[in-house]
Amino acid sequence: MNTLSGHTTTAHTAPDDGDDFLERAAAYRPELMAHCYRMLGSVHDAEDLVQETLLRAWRGQHGFEGRSSLRFWLYRIATSACLTALQHRSRRVVPAGLGAPSDDPDVVTGPPAGGIEWVQPMADPPPDPAAVVAERGSVRLALIVALQELPPRQRAVLILRDVLAWRAAEVAELLGTSTAAVNSALQRARERLERAAPHEDDVHDALDADGRALVETFARAFQDADADTLARLLRDDVRLEMPPEPVWFADRSVALEFLRRQVFPVLPDQRSRGLTVNDGQPALALYWRGADGLFHPHAVSVLTLRERQIARAVVFRDPALFPLLGLPGALAPGTAPEVSWLR
Repeated sequence: MNTLSGHTTTAHTAPDDGDDFLERAAAYRPELMAHCYRMLGSVHDAEDLVQETLLRAWRGQHGFEGRSSLRFWLYRIATSACLTALQHRSRRVVPAGLGAPSDDPDVVTGPPAGGIEWVQPMADPPPDPAAVVAERGSVRLALIVALQELPPRQRAVLILRDVLAWRAAEVAELLGTSTAAVNSALQRARERLERAAPHEDDVHDALDADGRALVETFARAFQDADADTLARLLRDDVRLEMPPEPVWFADRSVALEFLRRQVFPVLPDQRSRGLTVNDGQPALALYWRGADGLFHPHAVSVLTLRERQIARAVVFRDPALFPLLGLPGALAPGTAPEVSWLR
C-alpha cells in the first residue's frame, strides 16, 4: 500500500450515493481549488473547474468502484480538466512578463489592445493545522506567475511532484504516461522554472507587527501622495506593476516620478483595508470615493516585503476581484482613513 500524497492504491469501497458522496468529495474542495489555481493562475477559472470536477465525479461515481482513493480520482479529473482548458487559452501573465521595464515616467499609459489574460491573486483559506508542509508557500504570487511560463503538462508534473510530493509512478498513472516521461518532464520543468522564477521574491519578510506597520505607513503615504515617505519605504530596485496596464517599472526613482506626474494628480479621496492573499502575502484593498460619497472598490495591491522595505507592488486594478477575496463591496462615507486589517 502506498500512502504518500494522501492516497492509496489498494482497493476501496465504492463511494456512497447521493449526499454522502457529495459531502466526501466536497471536503477536498480547498486543495483542489489550490491545485487548479496553480495550474491556471486564475481564481475565476479555478472555481469553474473545481465545480466541474465535483460534478463529473458525482456523475461518474458508479464507475469509480474504489480502484484508487477518492483524492487521487478527484485530482485525476481536475488535472485533466485543467489541461483541456489550457489547450484553448493563452498563458496568464503580469506586466513584467510582457517585456522590459520602462525608464520613462511620462510613458503614455493605457490598457493593452486586448487578448492578454492576467494572473489573479487568491484569497487566503482559513488556517488549517493539518495542511501539508510541502504545500506551504506554494501559491505565492511569484511562484504562480513563474508556473505559467511552463507548458501545461510540465506544469502539472512539477506541481504534482514538487508541490504535492507525489511519486513519479503516481503522477504517471494520473497522467496516463510512463515514469520515464514524468521524470524527463520534471527535469525540463525545473530547469525552465529556475530561469523564470524571480529569486528575490522567494525571500520575504514575515508579516509580523513591524511588517504590518510598514504596510500601514505605505498605505497612508499613498493616500496622502507623500512621495518623500514612499521613497524611504521602497527599495531602490522596487518593481511596480499595475495590470491591466502593460507598462511597469523596476527603479524607485522612475516609479516615484511616474506616481508624482501621472497618479497623484488624479487621486480622489481614498481608503485602504489590509488583508493577506496567496498564502500570507500582505495586500491592500484600495477604495476610491465616488460621487455618491461611498468608497468603491478600485484595486488590490499585493506587496512583497524584504529587509523592512517594499520590494514589489502588483496593483491589480480590477474591482471584480473584491468579492473573490471576501472584501466589502463599498465603505461608508464616514470611514476613518486609518488602515484596518480584515484578516
